[in-house]
Amino acid sequence: MQTAWILLLTVFVAAPTWAAVVPATAASSHVGQSVTVEGLVSEVHTASSGKETFIDIGGMYPNQVFTGVILERSMAAVGNVSGLSGKTVDMTGVIQMHEGKPEMIITSRDQIRTK
Repeated sequence: MQTAWILLLTVFVAAPTWAAVVPATAASSHVGQSVTVEGLVSEVHTASSGKETFIDIGGMYPNQVFTGVILERSMAAVGNVSGLSGKTVDMTGVIQMHEGKPEMIITSRDQIRTK
């Protein structure tokens, strides 16, 4: 019986880390949810201030359908993402809206997986 409780507890503790996979075009329907967004990276660019790096999916800025945002304080933890252009990626995290577009803040490299 104790084994059953441990297994049940493990499932409930681990469950929040599982994220549904959604295409980038559907990301705006999942605002506030932790999901995995999948799509082809159109471009990776850094703001002129050097304080943010953007991974745009489904078009180039300002016509992208989804963006992964790496803030300056997380750049070392995420590492170089310039090689992601042209690759299909999964990005996992919570979706938020910014200026009418869905985006996700990326704070570690394990949030990004290439296909």
